Amino acid sequence: MSSTNSNSNPSMASLLRNRFIITIMAAGLFAQVGIWVRNFAILLFVMEKTNGNANAISLISVAEFAPIFIFSFIGGTFADRWRPKKTMIWCDILSAVSIFVILMALLFSTWKVVFFATLVSAILSQFSQPSGMKLFKIHVPGEQMQAGMSLFQTMMAIFMIIGPILGTFVFQQFGINISMAIVGVAFLLSALVLTLLPPDQMEEKEDCETSLWQEMRLGFQYVWSRKILVTLGGVFMAAGLGLGFIHPMAIFLVTERLGMEESFLKWLFAANGAAMIIGGGIVMILSNRIAPHILLMLGMWAMAIGIAVMGWSTMFWLTMVMEFLIGLFMPALHIGINTIILNNTEENFVGRVNGILTPLFMGSMVITMSVAGLLKEQFSLITIYQISAAFFIIGILVMLPMFKMLKLVTAKVK
Repeated sequence: MSSTNSNSNPSMASLLRNRFIITIMAAGLFAQVGIWVRNFAILLFVMEKTNGNANAISLISVAEFAPIFIFSFIGGTFADRWRPKKTMIWCDILSAVSIFVILMALLFSTWKVVFFATLVSAILSQFSQPSGMKLFKIHVPGEQMQAGMSLFQTMMAIFMIIGPILGTFVFQQFGINISMAIVGVAFLLSALVLTLLPPDQMEEKEDCETSLWQEMRLGFQYVWSRKILVTLGGVFMAAGLGLGFIHPMAIFLVTERLGMEESFLKWLFAANGAAMIIGGGIVMILSNRIAPHILLMLGMWAMAIGIAVMGWSTMFWLTMVMEFLIGLFMPALHIGINTIILNNTEENFVGRVNGILTPLFMGSMVITMSVAGLLKEQFSLITIYQISAAFFIIGILVMLPMFKMLKLVTAKVK
């Protein structure tokens, strides 16, 4: 299935000898360049065209998040039916094609087509992302799983810092047309690199006549039959509900609680992004010494403590320290979740399991995001942040019954 490493504590050198890891990182590098240049070029372009119209700008978020609800499970089901390498390559190619079509429309038609650039790429990512998870399951040995995810998470954290700078620079220097051309080329380069992945396995499926709807139903039955995945879904929901409350409140935390200008928000984001890079590196080094359920628990506790203290804090340095704490343990939370999913899911169901759990998180977050503004009119920021922290405590309590179960499963995997 994949090349294995007899060393139970893989070094960075052994990790980087894995052909899949090197290729997926290189492809991810090009994809991240495309995503961040696209996101900020479109954001700044729409702001420029509409004079900062809030409704027009909110449509960008709708185009980005709506496909997660509509296509996540469908994309996950197809990821289990299709060959994952081929799926990822075609998704990048189609993303590039859509960008070039939109670029032509920009040149000869209306500027409003830029919204479709985000929409199309967001839809295609719902097919590509679970395929990437499936390839991790196939090509990365169990003892390298957490370290490999940590490396990928660290790259994502780096782009959280440099991505906005890169996207803003490209748009301001070259304008929307050149920016979109760069995005299209970046996706094509990602697709080209993905061709270097090991070939897809040729599988003879006994249930090849199974319909799409039957496979979707089997996906729900599979998750429901595994207590670990059901409980993880509860943790997803609790974390999503908690994050949704505070996601729109960051700017008010700076202006109202800290009494500072809006521009100081960037320093909190910078602290969070820098901490994520450090946290990803730490998890990578300690990947084989800390079980994934421990990582998840540490991440949930850090979120609960950090959010609670940030709500009370009126001191900029303390708020920044808590933002750093959250960023430091955020990779532990993400890597713990992904490793638990992969360790407890059969290869043929990885796409569907990912397609069920992801909307639970995003849907929960959007629900509380939609009422956060109304709550702010009725309650103080302190109260909202404590409610958010309470949801992470609830998530920790949801985890507790399965803690021993996860411990046993992890021991068997090792």
